[in-house]
Amino acid sequence: MRAWRSALELDAKRHIVNGSPAALADAIGQAADLRIYTEFLHNEHIDVQSTSAERIREVAEFGVTYRVGGSWVAGIMSLRQPIELPVGFGPRSSMSFFLYNQDGTQAIARPYLDGGPVTTALGSAVPVTPSNMPKYHLLDSWDAGTNAPSQNFIYDFDRFRYCVNDSWREVLSHSASGTVVSGSLEELVDAFSSGCAIKLGITGLCADMDDDPCGLPGHELFVQGGSAYFYTEQNLFILGSHPLVRVRPSVPMHYASHNWDFGWLMARSDGRVVYRRCDPYTLKFSDQVSQQAIRWFVR
Repeated sequence: MRAWRSALELDAKRHIVNGSPAALADAIGQAADLRIYTEFLHNEHIDVQSTSAERIREVAEFGVTYRVGGSWVAGIMSLRQPIELPVGFGPRSSMSFFLYNQDGTQAIARPYLDGGPVTTALGSAVPVTPSNMPKYHLLDSWDAGTNAPSQNFIYDFDRFRYCVNDSWREVLSHSASGTVVSGSLEELVDAFSSGCAIKLGITGLCADMDDDPCGLPGHELFVQGGSAYFYTEQNLFILGSHPLVRVRPSVPMHYASHNWDFGWLMARSDGRVVYRRCDPYTLKFSDQVSQQAIRWFVR
């Protein structure tokens, strides 16, 4: 197992102090796991009414990563419920789909899990910057009063450190039709049968999020798998993914009305992918079927 290492580090002004965006993009392009280290003061970021200026270090897991246009990296916290430091959880159950770009710009989409009442229509909302938080710079706000509000912002953390673990090994790459490009299904099956974890790199999964898919930048989404299955007579490998968040690809990545959703994948070695999509505004599910080029990684 390779150790975690810093691929890119930014200061409070988001200037590069170590590493490089290219090094980060190279690592993510090989399915590296991503965790981002930040530092902040309790009464600047958590509770501005508090007298405590205790320094807090945070390391967050970004279970879904994107490489857009071959060189731009963004990560999304795909498993996080909001924590009310240091006592427990927030008052209303939701997901906190924080999104961090490689330049330190940030965003959050928050689908509420109780499907509460909708009080306003979808669309741009009046930005409301939290009081007494000079390090918080709200860029725009969307869908306030719905079940899935989102914001794009910058918080001036004292430090950003993009840590990667690139211990994944690519064993199979195939086209959308399932034609092998490199590696072999046999190598994937051998690794899976030995108990290895599996991660997917899927090209173009968000192409349907724009009326003109050709107008979107090329993109690859990476997500780890859970349960896997191999049909020994059909020679067919199937994987169920961890939860993921889709966002319309852009540079930088950002949230807006109807440009994101979340769900789970069933991916097969013949290129067939079923995306069980959750509409964040209604919490209703539907299945989308497509053929996708996939790279398979093991560890």
